Amino acid sequence: MTTSSVHFPLTTPGQRRLLFETWESTGSVTGACRKAHVGRGTFYYWKPRFQSGGYPALEAFANRAPLKPRRTPTEIEAQVIAIRQTYPQWGKRRIADELAKGNNWIPLVSPNTVRRILTAAALWPKPTASTKKGGPQPMLAQPLSPASR
Repeated sequence: MTTSSVHFPLTTPGQRRLLFETWESTGSVTGACRKAHVGRGTFYYWKPRFQSGGYPALEAFANRAPLKPRRTPTEIEAQVIAIRQTYPQWGKRRIADELAKGNNWIPLVSPNTVRRILTAAALWPKPTASTKKGGPQPMLAQPLSPASR
């Protein structure tokens, strides 16, 4: 038995228009869904929008993106930058812990957020180039075989 689910492509505005035109003329939800090649769930998903806004409401999908993406407050970003400028030897974990300590040990930012803030402020060192994987390995001293002794 396969565990993959069936993919149903998104409906087009033309499909939605055909769905509700057919439904209005016939009064049959099942017949309208068959003609527009959509499921009954799709009909009932779009029905409230159609009833409140008519055919123009069927043109665009509802935007599910958050209105404000999660962002660290500017006051905390300023604190992170000030701490880094005061103590340049401190790393991301230490700065995050110091901010938490000042907030009754409730974390304000994660260490990776500290790194993101410092990278954006050009206060985080750039990664150094390292040797590629599979490059020449250092020679290790090999023990002498019994025959060569």
